[in-house]
Amino acid sequence: MKHTISVLVENHPGVLARISGLFSARGFNIDSLAVGETEDPTVSRMTIVVEGDERTLEQVKKQLNKLIDVITVQDLTQKKFIDRELLLIKVEAATPKDRNDIIEIAESMGANIADLGAQSITVEVVGDTSKIDKLTELLKPFGVKEIVRTGKIAMTKDVKEPKEPKEEQ
Repeated sequence: MKHTISVLVENHPGVLARISGLFSARGFNIDSLAVGETEDPTVSRMTIVVEGDERTLEQVKKQLNKLIDVITVQDLTQKKFIDRELLLIKVEAATPKDRNDIIEIAESMGANIADLGAQSITVEVVGDTSKIDKLTELLKPFGVKEIVRTGKIAMTKDVKEPKEPKEEQ
């Protein structure tokens, strides 16, 4: 099973290397890793996707919590969360029909045309993993020249019900 882990860390040089080293030293494979500064410039958020059973996940969380630069570790897998990835995919577009078909597929998936080249089209899309995978599969028959894909980023959803506005009297 894939687990999505959100880790808040001190924003210092070498933290990413220590965390990725922790995973490799214990034989854990990282499926996806994205890191970025948070609303606080002294803190970064790492979103890590790792495959494994509950025992493996518990080991990962315990090892992460032992690192000095780690502030919090949160397994998002069992929570309601929003996740997104970015995909840039360059596709062969030798004929006018291919170009039209690619543009039509992109539009139907809510994607943008990032670049129209003489022999290729680069499509950009943001979405969850299934959307990214589906667009990739739809474009494969045209001939994929290059794919660049970010890691997953994620955050928990607000699970509390919004307050009802007070009625005016």
